[in-house]
Amino acid sequence: MKKYTFFLLLLFFFPSTNVVSQPVRIAILSDIHYLSPEIAQPGAALEKYEIATGRNLSDLHAVLDKTLAEIEAAGTDILLITGDITNHGEKQSHIDFTKKLYPLQQRGMRIQVIPGNHDINIPNSRAYIGEIPAPAQSISAKEFPEIYGPFGYNGALKLDTASLSYLAEINENTWLLCFDTNRYAEHKTTSVSGGRILPSTMNWALDILRQTKAKNVTVLGMMHHGIVEHMPYQATFFPGHILENWESAAGILAATGLKIVFTGHFHSNDITQFTGSAENILYDVETGSLSQYPFPYRLITLDSTSLSIDTRFIESVPGTAGLQDKYRKTTESIIRRGVRARLQQTGIPFADDAREALVELLTGLNVLHLKGDEVLDEGMLRSIQQFAEVMGDENFDINSFQLDFPPADNKLKINLK
Repeated sequence: MKKYTFFLLLLFFFPSTNVVSQPVRIAILSDIHYLSPEIAQPGAALEKYEIATGRNLSDLHAVLDKTLAEIEAAGTDILLITGDITNHGEKQSHIDFTKKLYPLQQRGMRIQVIPGNHDINIPNSRAYIGEIPAPAQSISAKEFPEIYGPFGYNGALKLDTASLSYLAEINENTWLLCFDTNRYAEHKTTSVSGGRILPSTMNWALDILRQTKAKNVTVLGMMHHGIVEHMPYQATFFPGHILENWESAAGILAATGLKIVFTGHFHSNDITQFTGSAENILYDVETGSLSQYPFPYRLITLDSTSLSIDTRFIESVPGTAGLQDKYRKTTESIIRRGVRARLQQTGIPFADDAREALVELLTGLNVLHLKGDEVLDEGMLRSIQQFAEVMGDENFDINSFQLDFPPADNKLKINLK
């Protein structure tokens, strides 16, 4: 009997090192474009800004507050923010945004941020007070990790010396590789939309991935720019929204063990998978913008073998019950205007009926892409068919039309092992 008692004591004081970790609850926000009320007050300047962007400041502040409250209520352990934190790099917006984060952190939530192309060294930052916009102070690359030190940088396992990239710990079995893919050193008159991974930063990241593979540690990635195409010809028509040399970067990272990267920038809610040369799969989990329709955020459950993604949308805020309908119409109008301008820039001599058919088609596809899990309704099917007819394609097969790359966009389970 004594030997069994001794054995039980050993189990109590020296528990097995193979205890399964508890699931980690992760939330993701992207492209918040926070504009501090300190530098955006009622008046002609703010009114013109809101009309041009389709963003009502009161609505967006209410959306952010409700999102943070819902994330906390969901029992979130870690909040990830994938860049474009501020409207256009205003120092006051950065400072005031951190005031939204500190209470969450004090109540136990860990927060990891990375910058986006609208966050650092913005030459044309603006304040909207009075009749006309006025210059606003931006921040430098040195100031960003100082302001956001408590939200990733101070507790980093490793810091990249060539960029604001860093390595953080999620738990003992999972680390987070946070890439700074922005080109703020090149900003002259405004921000540069496109992204890249510096060669030295890539080498730094690959060294980490090789070390963690040897330790059997899973690494997740986070960056602002997309690393994989999310729609046909995205790199051709929207090169500023995906990494330079994206196929090479995705292939190298996938081959070295990176399986999932959380991204933003394109303001769409979409998940795409890339298969490398050695059949290694890399998932680009892109989260849409919290500053426009459809106001998404993601909730993720991470355990030792899988990652389960769920997507939530803010449907209403106090004073704006029909939030989704209101902003869908506004967004559709802005997209339509942008499509017309882009078609004009191509110089292609479309006939009027062909141009209008193409405008409606591209506008509809873009609006669907924002929310993810695109489904072609009767109106979209008619637009596609009409465009095909106008272009003289009488044998067009609507069933062959590919709108969304697999897998599912808003609810998905990914095996990590």
